[in-house]
Amino acid sequence: MMHVHLVFVTKYRREVFTKAILDDLRAIFARVCTDFEAVLVEFDGEDDHVHLLVNYPPKVSVSALVNSLKGVSSRMIRQMNYPGIRKKLWEGALWSPSYFAGSCGGAPIEIIRQYIEQQQTPH
Repeated sequence: MMHVHLVFVTKYRREVFTKAILDDLRAIFARVCTDFEAVLVEFDGEDDHVHLLVNYPPKVSVSALVNSLKGVSSRMIRQMNYPGIRKKLWEGALWSPSYFAGSCGGAPIEIIRQYIEQQQTPH
């Protein structure tokens, strides 16, 4: 298995996420990872971005995994009809089209995990 640290930012850095939305995103991301035979090792975020630490098999393309994670989560969060979220989404888009993907081959996984856990999660 390989490790990747992913960061997704909301469209226009809109402050969209609450703790409840982040909890739902964690479950959605975990299910998508399972479909790719990957494992969501760590997840956290703030009101305008999320961090994921994912173990994935070498046969999986990071870009395919990212596209699925972002696409499925955007669709499912919109369907959940959180109060006020539609006003914050630009034409229904949850995520910025860009993302950060960092290979964790050289860094101890515990260091990456601690960094992700230190995000200032909204209440």
